[in-house]
Formats: sequence, C-alpha cells, structure tokens
Amino acid sequence: GCRLKPAFRAGAPSGRGSSTRFAALRAVADTIGEFTRHLAAHEGEVMRLVRLSAVMLLAGVAAGSAQDSAVVEAFRAQISLESASGPRISPDGSMIAYTVSSTDWENNRFDREIWLAPAGGEPFQLTHTEDGSSTGHRWSPDGSRLGFIADRGDGAQIHLIRPAGGEATQLTSHDGGVNSFRFSPDGSRIAFAATDPAPEDFGQREEAYGDYAVEDTDFRMSHLWVTEIRAGAEPRRLTAGAFHVGTFAWSPDGSQIAFDHTPTPQVNSFRQADVSVVEVATGTVRALVADPGRQRGPLWSPDGGQVLFSTSAEASPYYGNSELAVIRAAGGESRILTAGFDENPSPVAWNGDGVYFVASQRTTRQLFLLDPESRDVTLALDTPEMISTADISRDGSAMAIQGEDRTTVSEIFRKPRGAEPQRVTDMTAQVADWGDLGSRELVTWNSEDGAEIEGVLMKPPGYDPARTYPLMVIIHGGPTGTSRPQLVSGYVYPALEWLKKGAVVMMPNYRGSAGYGGEFRALNVRNLGVGDAWDVLSGVEALVERGVADPDRVAAMGWSQGGYISAFLTTSSDRFRAISVGAGISNWMTYYVNTDIHGFTREYLKATPWDDPEIYAKTSPMTYINEARTPTLIQHGEFDARVPTPNAYELYQGLQDVGVETELIIYKGFGHGITKPRERLAAMLHNWEWFARHIWGEEGKPASE
Repeated sequence: GCRLKPAFRAGAPSGRGSSTRFAALRAVADTIGEFTRHLAAHEGEVMRLVRLSAVMLLAGVAAGSAQDSAVVEAFRAQISLESASGPRISPDGSMIAYTVSSTDWENNRFDREIWLAPAGGEPFQLTHTEDGSSTGHRWSPDGSRLGFIADRGDGAQIHLIRPAGGEATQLTSHDGGVNSFRFSPDGSRIAFAATDPAPEDFGQREEAYGDYAVEDTDFRMSHLWVTEIRAGAEPRRLTAGAFHVGTFAWSPDGSQIAFDHTPTPQVNSFRQADVSVVEVATGTVRALVADPGRQRGPLWSPDGGQVLFSTSAEASPYYGNSELAVIRAAGGESRILTAGFDENPSPVAWNGDGVYFVASQRTTRQLFLLDPESRDVTLALDTPEMISTADISRDGSAMAIQGEDRTTVSEIFRKPRGAEPQRVTDMTAQVADWGDLGSRELVTWNSEDGAEIEGVLMKPPGYDPARTYPLMVIIHGGPTGTSRPQLVSGYVYPALEWLKKGAVVMMPNYRGSAGYGGEFRALNVRNLGVGDAWDVLSGVEALVERGVADPDRVAAMGWSQGGYISAFLTTSSDRFRAISVGAGISNWMTYYVNTDIHGFTREYLKATPWDDPEIYAKTSPMTYINEARTPTLIQHGEFDARVPTPNAYELYQGLQDVGVETELIIYKGFGHGITKPRERLAAMLHNWEWFARHIWGEEGKPASE
C-alpha cells in the first residue's frame, strides 16, 4: 500500500563541495575552449575528435564518473534540438515568420533567429544576429516588411527587413533599448515600450556612497513611445508616471492605444494590473478598466467600439480561472464572456468570426471560437493535439499554428480557411534516426481522498506487459503546469535515455494542475504537499498494482513546485529508493520571507506564517526531516529569486544531520532555471548518475567529487 506516514493520510489532522567541483569544471572548460580555438582552422575529423574529447572530459568532471560517450552524445543531441515557435502570418496569409531556437555550445547560449515559410516554398532563415538573438517579430500591415528586435551593438533595437531577405535596417536607437513594439494600422508608425533610464541621482548616489539597493523602491518603469517609420524620425514619449506598461494594442483607426499597467515592475504587482487608453495625438491617458482583480492583454474589436481583456475577476490569480471580458472603448461597465468555460483562455485574435482563443482541456490544448454577443464557445480546431499558439492573417484567409502530437516535436502549420492544417516545418526530422522512442499514453487513478488524477505514462521500446519496470516519476512545476504526452520532454531529466535503459516514466498531473478546471486547481489550497503527495503516491501504487512498476525500484524528481513535492516526499514517505529535488521549497516560512512572489504563499495557504504557523509547518518538508530516509540529490541555481537557495541549504543540512545520503549542487550564475546548454548538460548528467547508482545499482563516485 501507499507508504505515506499516517499524519498525511486523507482525513488525518491537519554544498560547499560543489563549489570546488564547479570551479574545477569551469577551469577545464576554459582550457578546452582555448585549445579548440587554436585548432579552429582545422576542420573535419580532427575537430570532431577534439569536440568529442572535450565533451567526455567535461562529463567526467561534472558527473564524477566515466560516462558512456553514447549517453553523453544523446544528452547533447536533446539539448541541441532546434525548436520552432512564435508563428506570425503575413496579412495576406501567404507567408509565416517564426523563430527557431538553436544551441551555441561554443558561446554556451541558446540563440533565436527568424525564419520564413512562404506558401508552397521551402522555409529559409531570414535573420542573422551575431552574438545575439532576433525576437519579437511582427508584420507591417501591408506585409512588405517584418519588424523584429535585436541587439546588434546598440542595445535591443527595432529593425526592419524585407521578406525576400537582404540587410535589415535599424529603425530605433533608443537609450536603454526597446522591450516590445506594434505597427500602427496604417503602417506609418510604430509604438514601442521601453524601460526608463536610471535617474541621475542614482549615479550621484553611487559615486558618493557606493552601490546598494533599497528593497521595493529602486526600480525603473516601462513606458510607451511612438515613432514614424522613416529615416531620422525622433521618437515621442506617450506615457509617463507611476505605473509600468505591459502589453498594448492600437485601435483600428490608429488614434488610440490600449495598454495594461501595474503600479511597479515588480513581479508581485501583477495582481494589480489595470487597463488604460492613451490618445496618440495628445498623450492623454484615461483609465478604462480598474475592476477588482488583474486585468491585462487588451484587444480591440474589429470596429474599434469595444476592448477585450483577460481578468482574474474575484478569483485568485494564482490558481483561479481567468476570464475574457469586454468593455466599451469609451468606458462603462465590463461584462464577463467566458463564465461558462471552465479553464484559462488565451486570446489569439478578434475578427469578423468572433474571438479566437487557445485553452487546455486536460492534456490537450485546442483552439476555440467565442461569440461575444451570445457568449457561446465552440471548438474551432483540435488538431494537432497540443496547440501552443496561433495567429490569424489580417484578411482572415489563413492562420498559422504552433503545435505537436505524441509522435512529433513542435511544428509550424498553415491552415487555409476551410481546409485542414498543413505542416510547413519538419523539425521532427531531427529525431528520425534516434530509433524507437517508446510510447506515450494517458493513465488515471483515484487519489487518497477520491480525487481522479491523470498522468502521462511513457513506456520503453519493446514494452512487455508480462514484466515490471523501474519507475521514474517526473513531477511538473507550477503548480498550475501540465504534463502532456509529448515525444521529447524532460528538461534536466533524461526521460528518453531512461526509456532506452528499460524504465517506465510517469508524469502525474497532480491536484492544482491546469487543464482540469478551476475546482481541481484549488484542491491543494491549504493542502500543499499533503494532497500532492497523495496524488503522486497513489499513482505509483496504481502502476505497481497494474503490474507495470517494480515496487522496489521507484524514483521521483521535479523542478520548482515539482522540486517542492519531491522534497515533501523525501521527508514524509519511504516509498522511493532515490529522489532529486530541483529548485524546491523545503520550508514555507523560509520561502515566504525570501521569495519574489510573497502573495503565492499567502493565497495558497490562506495566511502568513505569523497568522497561522501550523499550516506552514504542516505543509513544509522540514517539519518531518527526522523521518527522512531517502537518498536525495538537490539541484539549485545560485541566484534563484523565485525559490531562493536557503531552501536548498536547509534541506541539505537537515538530511546530513539525520544521516541521509545527500548531494547539493549549486549551478553558478543561474536563477530559477538552467538556461545555458553546458550547465543543462551537467544537470542532466548529475541526475543520470544519481539514479543509475540508486535505481540500477551502478557504481560510480558521488556527483560532488
């Protein structure tokens, strides 16, 4: 049965060593880099062998044991997968611009460039930004040019390029760079948002008193500017004052811009977002929506008479449903349009058909059409299975879609009106020679309190129902994330290689996950960790009872909220042979006073630590540290503001004190995510070695040595 300790059953009462190792890793990596640069002139087999040797040496230092080169190369191949995203379709529907993310191992970064897929033609790369990326692409209203943001030596500035290719021209030279932009409806102007420069007294203060920051005070706002699209045009400021501009949209006649804004740029202030309108000619700003809750993402109706926006209304912005609402452009009372739709809608466009939006439905993600008058919602498109986003041409003749299913990676599709989607990219060709990647299916079970939980089960190639397999449980973050039956997934958890090694992988959509409605997302309110553990453990037991999982070889892992649940399982259960905690919370009080989103804890636990210390204790892994028995790897970014490192050190020290085998690895220079390829490779190798040792019994030196 479920090995959760009695206090958590339904109805019960409520390293320093890694720093030295990574210094050595960096020194080796630098030496390898210098050596390969000297040999840059020698192409072919010599360079291939040098790179392979560098990879193997790096892996040996990072993982502390001799790694099979095929495994290392497989991890590099996964990290090196190019991905297509952000499709923007031209006004006449004939071309789709999208970005392709690629891996630059030499400079240890991920690069994004814009590609173009003409109807009936082969996609080609449109932009080439050396030492940087090209992002934020948008079509001019006549389709003659594509605008994008790139840093080509003058900060992040707006550039324009012809769809046929050629040299891009730089439009702006704004002090401090540009955050985002939109073409005016007639194509003569561009509005952009930019962060204000530091006040003069900041420099004077630093010169006199050194460098320091006053919490909740020292920040800079983002505001709107407008510029004509011509050589030598000087941008004109549109907004100023004590608010921070987020997203914005031109009115159809080009006379106004609706924008959302928060009191400060701090992440905590997102809950106070409102919508206002600025007159472009005069810069006069008027409030449009200041209802209770968070209002954002304004979108004009085709006739300019109304403005659509997303609102949290009276619900919690952390776990409640968002709604689509509409208000007259002149002001007045707003009205909710999606009260009968039990999920979070992400608006795509408002045209003569109605309002298109994308939303999750359990593990799928589909395109819907909303009639703003009747408020009826109909399914507009359900293929591919998982639609990330969509864009509709200005003339309504076609749409561009980013999506995937269980046998592909994310692809870009063109859907002519009245026809089926046509794939215009072939990113899946990258995995064609990877062999059998196993299967993906959905499984359901009942949790400890009767709640139905769904998860994704990945089975290895040649799966035999007559035998049992080691079970690797990968827990998503959020908690309002969703695990989907994707072909390639895992972040720093090498799921594909575990499948090849002969394991099954289960990814539970525990209570609080998105896609299952507002009530389900609220099931872990004042029940964090406890209810989550019910869901994970009951899923494990279901697979054991069905003869899928080997009960003696079960592992769990996750990042962020998944790391928290993993930490909770470490101290409250003896079901797992090994666990990996990635950027996880170990003590809610420690988290509350250190994180950059204090409201998250207050809303989920419905109290501060001073109001209700008992609920903070009940849901904290550290409360049960004396019961911990499971070998635990801890991974954390050095500068993580979302889940600060005291959580990692607290769990690490506690596990040491009670004699549980543990390793703590701090990834230097990173925040909440591992955003560079070399360190992501290291993190994958650390997880691979940890579980190889504890699940498969393979010998090797600890990862921290």
